[in-house]
Amino acid sequence: MEPTGAALTNVEAVETEETPMPAVKMFRPAVIGAAAVVVAANLALAHGDVAPQPVDTDALPEVGEEWLTENPYREAEAGRDVWLKAIEVGASGYNQNCARCHGLEVISGGLAPDLRFLEAEEYGDEWYVERFRHGYTQNGTTKMPAFGELLGQKAAWAIRTYIEARPDDAVIEEKSAELKEIRDTLAAGEGDVAALQARLEEISGEIETLSGAPVADSIAFRAANQLAADPTATAHAAETLTIGLSAAH
Repeated sequence: MEPTGAALTNVEAVETEETPMPAVKMFRPAVIGAAAVVVAANLALAHGDVAPQPVDTDALPEVGEEWLTENPYREAEAGRDVWLKAIEVGASGYNQNCARCHGLEVISGGLAPDLRFLEAEEYGDEWYVERFRHGYTQNGTTKMPAFGELLGQKAAWAIRTYIEARPDDAVIEEKSAELKEIRDTLAAGEGDVAALQARLEEISGEIETLSGAPVADSIAFRAANQLAADPTATAHAAETLTIGLSAAH
C-alpha cells in the first residue's frame, strides 16, 4: 500500500528548511565525537556513491509482498522475541547501509536527519518507508539511494525497529557513572548478581526513546536481559556495558 495523505505530501516534497522531516520532536544538538567527524567527512563523497549491502532477514517473519505503511515488528504486534530479533537484524542493516550518513547509534552529526526523533507511529512509518523505498534526490544530486528493491521490506522494517528503539543518549550520560560502577563490579566477578540485574532493569526503565517507542534498547536493557537469561554471564554483561559506554562517548 502506498503512503497517502499528509505523509505522502511531505515525503514527496523537496526537503528544505521549509519542509523538514515530519513527525519530529524538538532536536537536541548531538555531541559530535571522532566517529561523527568521520561520518561527516565521508558525507562529502555523497551517499549515492555507496552500494547498498544485503541484510540477512531469514530469522524474521514474512510480511508479504505488498509494502506496509506501519511497522509489523513492534513488540505489541509481533511479540518480544520477534521485536528483539528485528532490533538485532536492523542494527546490522543500519550499520552497513545508514550509519555513514545518519551516524553511529543513529546519532546524527547534523548533516542528515536525526532519525531517532521520527515518531514510532504510522505517520512516521509512512514517511520512513517512502524514503527507504524510493530514496531522495535534491537538485539532481542523490542524497539517499533507493533501498526498497535491493534490500526488501523485511530489512526496511527491521532497520526501522532498530532506529525507533534507540535510547536517549543524554539520559545514558547521566547514568554513566553508575553504569561504570556496575560494569566494574560485574567484570571483577563481585557483588550480588541478582541485585545488580535488578538495578540495571530499574535504570533501563528510566531510559526513554526519542521516538516515543515504549522500550529503549539501551545498554542497561541489554545487560539486564543477559543476566536474567544467565546469571553467570557477568563477563558478557560487563562487555555489553563497556562497549555501550564507549560508543556513548
